[in-house]
Amino acid sequence: MGLFKSLFGNASPNQDSSTSHTDLALAERLPAGPINAYATVADAPPPDFPHRPFGMRDRSDPELLPHLQGFGGYVFNPAQRQPRQSEWALLNHALRTQRHFSFEIDVTAVPALAGWARRTNAILFLADGTVRDPDLRTLFDPAGGDEDGRLPYPADAEARRQRSRASAKAQFGLRSPDSLPPVIGAGEVVFRPAAEVAARASALMAVAVRAEGQNEGDPLPPALILGRIPLAESALSPGERAFLFDDAPEGQAVANALWRYEALTALLWALGEIDALPALSGICDVPHVAGLMVQRGAALATDAKLRDPAEILDALDLTFRLHWSLVDARQKETDIPGLVPGVIAERHHAFNWLVRYHDAAWDDVQTPT
Repeated sequence: MGLFKSLFGNASPNQDSSTSHTDLALAERLPAGPINAYATVADAPPPDFPHRPFGMRDRSDPELLPHLQGFGGYVFNPAQRQPRQSEWALLNHALRTQRHFSFEIDVTAVPALAGWARRTNAILFLADGTVRDPDLRTLFDPAGGDEDGRLPYPADAEARRQRSRASAKAQFGLRSPDSLPPVIGAGEVVFRPAAEVAARASALMAVAVRAEGQNEGDPLPPALILGRIPLAESALSPGERAFLFDDAPEGQAVANALWRYEALTALLWALGEIDALPALSGICDVPHVAGLMVQRGAALATDAKLRDPAEILDALDLTFRLHWSLVDARQKETDIPGLVPGVIAERHHAFNWLVRYHDAAWDDVQTPT
């Protein structure tokens, strides 16, 4: 609770005897005290109902991300016990929050609060330490009380999940669990700039080319590679730079770097440089991808433009579900015909970086399933 003390006031909202029975039933779920709302919709408007504001901040505030990480640690603490799937979902919501609002309301505004929270895809941290869904049902209770809430997701994200599940079943005969959440929605996502994506693609190309030479016993000098891929040097991650200048990398490091052609292909598709993602039953056409990168050169960044966000999110959601199925199959020591695990893993990494999953840098991107 100390983490949020600065956001909490001591005043309590007044009760209004004119509140209807229906509204009062909802209002009775609200403990007295300030409300902290964590909205994932990027352009979430301020509360449009009577309230006493304490503050609002968005991703431009450098203090928001550390605060969200602290809030995430409040609802998700693996050091204390094995986290539940619902707590993973709460952590993901917290870390993709775009706007944080703090305010206080009277009970007459509770129905309006619920509607606003649904529109902004917000969860509510209340003065009693619980985290609630838009209808004030409990998502997390540190005291161990009943948790009957349902984490909110945007309508487009929910619809995308259903389409992906149908596609995975139709194409590969795969079923993912109902509990597997949708990926980020169109109103929540803030993609990395297209020019940054082009530069990242160039860094991946440099690493993959170096790995190819290492694998064949005749590696090209790093200076030559960087000279021919003009955008790469400034975009290299620390891990990539270390690999590029390592004269004797371990075999697994070389193998991992060779797979980067698949991540590169995913980003080129996101940039519209490739019309369609290759089939998941085989690896990408490396000569075509390499030739395209050489042909485009620096123009890849100057002409860069991301394709329709819905297309990218559709690909991410399906990739996420297929990756879950592959992990599940590996745990059961079985294979899934028609799916190359390395292709799925690299696409998932590339897409999660593109949508700023947990705001991670390239080397730190995670692909949990």
